[in-house]
Amino acid sequence: MKKLRKKHLLIPVLAFAILFTTTSFKSDFFEIAKQIEIFTTLFKELNMNYVDETNPAELMDSAIKNMLNELDPYTRFLNEQDVEGFKIRNAGEYSGIGALVRSYDDKLLIVEPYKDYPADKAGLKAGDEIIQIGDIMVSDFDDNASELLKGANNTEVTITFNRQGETKTAAIKREGVEVDAVPYYHMVGEKTGYIVLSRFNRKASSQTKSAMQDLKGQGAERLILDLRGNPGGLLSEAINVTNLFVPKGELIVTTKSKVKKFNQEYKTKNQPEDLEIPLVVLVNGSSASASEIVSGGLQDLDRAVVMGARSFGKGLVQRPLKLTYGTQLKVTISRYFTPSGRCIQSLDYWNRDSEGNAVRNSEFKEFKTRNGRIVEDGGGVMPDVEIASTKSNALTDALVQNNVIFDFATDFYYNNTFDSTVDFSFSSSDYNAFKSFTNGKDFSFKTETEKLLEEALNKDDSLLGADVQNKYKDLLLAVNRGKIAALDSYETEISKKLEDEIIKRYFYRDGLYDYNLTHDDAILTAVELLSNSNKYNSILK
Repeated sequence: MKKLRKKHLLIPVLAFAILFTTTSFKSDFFEIAKQIEIFTTLFKELNMNYVDETNPAELMDSAIKNMLNELDPYTRFLNEQDVEGFKIRNAGEYSGIGALVRSYDDKLLIVEPYKDYPADKAGLKAGDEIIQIGDIMVSDFDDNASELLKGANNTEVTITFNRQGETKTAAIKREGVEVDAVPYYHMVGEKTGYIVLSRFNRKASSQTKSAMQDLKGQGAERLILDLRGNPGGLLSEAINVTNLFVPKGELIVTTKSKVKKFNQEYKTKNQPEDLEIPLVVLVNGSSASASEIVSGGLQDLDRAVVMGARSFGKGLVQRPLKLTYGTQLKVTISRYFTPSGRCIQSLDYWNRDSEGNAVRNSEFKEFKTRNGRIVEDGGGVMPDVEIASTKSNALTDALVQNNVIFDFATDFYYNNTFDSTVDFSFSSSDYNAFKSFTNGKDFSFKTETEKLLEEALNKDDSLLGADVQNKYKDLLLAVNRGKIAALDSYETEISKKLEDEIIKRYFYRDGLYDYNLTHDDAILTAVELLSNSNKYNSILK
């Protein structure tokens, strides 16, 4: 009888579960269908009845973007041009003028011409402002005008640009552009190899492997892998790069999602290139996503010493989903977790402050590496060895974002001459010139203290009285003086960014890499650590 009763008990439980999940699915489906119908009728009535002519495509584009902005910055609608750009970034090949370009409403700014590519051959320089492409004024072009620079091989495009107050023209013949994942590798001394891995496109693991083999052939017995400034890319390539240093079958990433099919474990599939070579991985605040999978995985497995500054903190995984008319939705599908079980996502986009900004995680949980070392989640990958000059702060970030460092480097280039990186120097008098340049720019940034003080000042609170209001103003003046003084406090960090930007103007990116081999604090510290096996092993154990 007991067995019979158990069977009878099981049936209603299963029935309840099926009923619950089916009802839940139907409820969600009904709600989605309901909202789509509401939006469809609203959109139709709006366009048919609005007092002026509407542009349905622009309205829809704005509606989609604003809807996705409520989620996270990585969930994006990709139109046909965006889809093509997405493919190019992953493949590492496209046809164009060969320059990094930043788009504005009325101009395109040349950020960096690539050596020996069309823009460079035509004489374009960083800081040049493109105002016209062919017959089209950039200010009159509604979409991203940088797309006009791309085209088939050997086709010509004429551009008009401003340089230092003078208007010039140039005819540029487009050609195929190779975007290397490993733009540079070199020996540092007789026994240390150095590899820059700048992006995780489809070439990342193969080019890293080739660089390793070449350097080992030159006598490298230890290795530095530089992931600073690497924004990430393909998850599969992050696994493959990690696989170069760890055995086949090693768990590197676990993804967790509300959709079961996206819950996956990613293990290494290939034989490693080298399980023993001592390894330092360099990261900074611009090392994100796939860079953090590699650095966090190697750290958790005690396979490398991570050095530099705390990484960006992107622990979210995206996947492109095909839509109609060649468009796509790049949607966040899951969070990823490193081998120790930690998720390094820094910003919480689902809990925002009063201004709508994502809240930064401030409470971290502890996890253990394979050897039992303590690591934390929630705020990027924390390096085992911190390098002060690689750290960022609100001031240096604002100087970069407002193009103050970039614009100073442009002026510096046209007023100074250097024949080689050996001759290059950035003196204290040059830094003083930068401080004067900063004071002359329309540049400002607000600290958290300023925001709170201004908020208090703007409140019409009669209880405070004039005396308290004046005290607030005095505090604001003191904060401003502190910001000016901060140019001195952070001279080392800011000077490093200035040197990096200026050297590229004279000697391209390869020249900067050459210069860094003998001047960069992180590289020099990594070389010193790798040459001391006892100290290196003590960090990992």
